Amino acid sequence: MKILVLNCGSSSLKYKLFDGKNVIAQGGVEKIGLPDSFLKLTAANGEKVILEHNMPEHTAAVSFVFEQLLSEKYGVIKSVNEIEAVGHRVLHGGMKVTKSCLITDEVIDVIKECAVLGPLHNPANLKGIMAVKELMPACPQVAVFDTAFHQTMPEKAYMYAIPREIFKKWGVRRYGFHGTSHRFVSKRAIQYLGLDPNNSKLIVAHIGNGASMSAVVNGKCVDTSMGLTPLEGLVMGTRSGDIDAAAVTFIMEKEHLSPAEMDTLLNKKSGMLGLCGSSDMRDAFQKAQDGDKDAQSAMDAYCYRIRKYIGAYAAAMGGVDAIAFTGGVGENHVYVREQVCRDMEFIGIKLDFEKNKTVHGDEAIISTADSKVTVAVVPTDEELMIATDTEEIVSKK
Repeated sequence: MKILVLNCGSSSLKYKLFDGKNVIAQGGVEKIGLPDSFLKLTAANGEKVILEHNMPEHTAAVSFVFEQLLSEKYGVIKSVNEIEAVGHRVLHGGMKVTKSCLITDEVIDVIKECAVLGPLHNPANLKGIMAVKELMPACPQVAVFDTAFHQTMPEKAYMYAIPREIFKKWGVRRYGFHGTSHRFVSKRAIQYLGLDPNNSKLIVAHIGNGASMSAVVNGKCVDTSMGLTPLEGLVMGTRSGDIDAAAVTFIMEKEHLSPAEMDTLLNKKSGMLGLCGSSDMRDAFQKAQDGDKDAQSAMDAYCYRIRKYIGAYAAAMGGVDAIAFTGGVGENHVYVREQVCRDMEFIGIKLDFEKNKTVHGDEAIISTADSKVTVAVVPTDEELMIATDTEEIVSKK
């Protein structure tokens, strides 16, 4: 089955076309709505191609993607009718969505309703859905929600200690994100490591420019580090992660910042960027290696926060069988994995430091043979997860 996977941002669109589990075309549109919008695609020979084209809105962007999928030079299909379904990454499903689902008018209403919780992403995700609906009205579409996997959390994990009336009125609680990645990696880790799916305790560390962790018991999420928004939790590329709420109001008062300006400071000017001037972990690490004290401190804070969550989740689950590192940093950054796992024998973690040095983006066990807790690198594939969900749901129609 040929399935198109779309991930729409406010001015961008990423796509992958799957034939079964194989990716046969992929690319992304940038600067939608601006005069210099363009499509960057990967040709059959692996070459990166940039095509400049005026795309004033998402329907035009999706239409241009279809043109290239059908084109003589870059095409991989003869007709758009070969695309049997479209799967969309949707950020926020609130408390109403606990799994991926066929997109109906009711689901569209939920996406709109949850836009107050995901104001940057949900409206953009919806634009992609409506664009496909306009261009291919008969094609079934599936929504795969970032928050869905975390909806198995118990109330003690997702509730904030604020007046319950606020929760009831506005839905202010922990939702968690990166759910599609956490679901893919936890499922794959259980298979790869030979864990009992009905008796296993796993910590997934999705570490990238955006970063989150989850505690997974018997395949179900029981806690996660991101909260009402993707801001909470770990130190990230440009996000602060955990911070005293009173520090927020203090900074706003002293710096005379509006709520929107404070939001920008915490989401786009903090994290590694705020601590050492670079949001790219490779750059920050190199600066630290070159003796930059701020970068060294930032790297320490980054790794320390991950370690702290590992300890917290091991306590919350009453133990841990395995830890799976994933995401751009988790899969590739030897130093981060080393610092996170160093001197953790008290919790059962013994890293094979030499093995760890050889693993860059590959599925591998990086703990010693006698480690009570297995530590592994498990590459994520959110698009494949979306395509798999889409095929399963459409096949049951």
